[in-house]
Amino acid sequence: MEILISRHQDIIRNADLSFQKSIIDELPWDEQLLGIKGSRGVGKTTLMIQYIKKSYGMSSKALYISLDDLYFTNHRLIDFVKTFVQNGGEHLFIDEVHKYDNWSVELKNIYDIYSKLRVVFTGSSLLEILNARSDLSRRALVYDTQGLSYREYLELFHNIKLGQVSLQDILNNHLEISASVKDKMNPLELFSNYLRVGYFPFYNNNSATYNVENQYDGRMRYNNGTHFNNEIRYHKRLQEIINMIVEVELPMLRNTDPSIIPKIKKLIYIVSQSVPYKPNISNLSSLVESSRKTLLEYIHYLSDANVFKSLLKSAHGNSLLQKPDKLFLENTNFMYAINHDGPVIGNVRETFFFNQVSYRHQVTYPHVGDFLVDDKYIFEIGGKSKSNKQIAKEENAYVVADDIEFGFGNKIPLWLFGLLY
Repeated sequence: MEILISRHQDIIRNADLSFQKSIIDELPWDEQLLGIKGSRGVGKTTLMIQYIKKSYGMSSKALYISLDDLYFTNHRLIDFVKTFVQNGGEHLFIDEVHKYDNWSVELKNIYDIYSKLRVVFTGSSLLEILNARSDLSRRALVYDTQGLSYREYLELFHNIKLGQVSLQDILNNHLEISASVKDKMNPLELFSNYLRVGYFPFYNNNSATYNVENQYDGRMRYNNGTHFNNEIRYHKRLQEIINMIVEVELPMLRNTDPSIIPKIKKLIYIVSQSVPYKPNISNLSSLVESSRKTLLEYIHYLSDANVFKSLLKSAHGNSLLQKPDKLFLENTNFMYAINHDGPVIGNVRETFFFNQVSYRHQVTYPHVGDFLVDDKYIFEIGGKSKSNKQIAKEENAYVVADDIEFGFGNKIPLWLFGLLY
């Protein structure tokens, strides 16, 4: 146990608090059992470590451990927890919980035995709380986290600090918000950079971050000034994340047969090459060489894994075999990483809007327009010349336009929706 405490102390001592994602102040850290899910690379580990340093400093009352540590190949988690509590431990932070075979049963037992111990755990987006061997749904409060918003990207990489805004603020006061942002920066200057390389924070092992040049020249550098062609390396890393999800996490957490991995990769590539994709399941099944049922399972699993985002007509019908009305990659950075010739700009715009807005709001497929938000607001997405012709007869309908700094009336700049979190 001493070696784990020593590692914890090194990690907390070197933790960087200069930038913190907005969710750190929103999570109910005092819950007895709190779960944080999200795809690889979005910053789950950093979130926990920063909270420990802010709230506990170097106090022994809190401890960070990772269940992919070799220590846990020969020691049970529940025995470790007993020793931690006996030594005055009050708050345990467990990383990579899905790497431990008996995680759900032991977490349930820990919850039932140590009622005063608070436990935070992180796991893959594919982590199933309800269907695990021990149902934790009545015990664990689980939150999903995702990559950086445009607002967070500006703060992390460019030290430009903008306040969060609500969806209602954008709809009612977008001109005033745009003007206040314009006083600090040109909002379009860095937006295309974010769409390509700004979604994942990617802290390295020394808590340094990638740092984008203020005037983007196709390169990034480490804080120590080492220059390299970052965009290529960044997109290579995103490809590795997708490969890890498909090759390791899907077989481990969804029991997919490793022999179908090439077909799943082919499906991802096909979707990445498309305009906003309205899947024809019969044609897609033929291209991927899978049955309709198997193909829909692939799509569902990839949506669970935050590789895809499925847009449905109803927010209450996301069953395993339901056909999505539109299919997107989860974020725009994935699009640029997979599509070397550059993705279709219309698809990029819709993917950005869907990704940013759906984090806090219900987004479904409308009878007219591109997106219906909270069963009330219709949005049509396009370039700066986009008109409201298609939604002119609809109430609560808005045009969201790229390449404009300011909107007018019901026409709103696309980049503004990157300030929602």
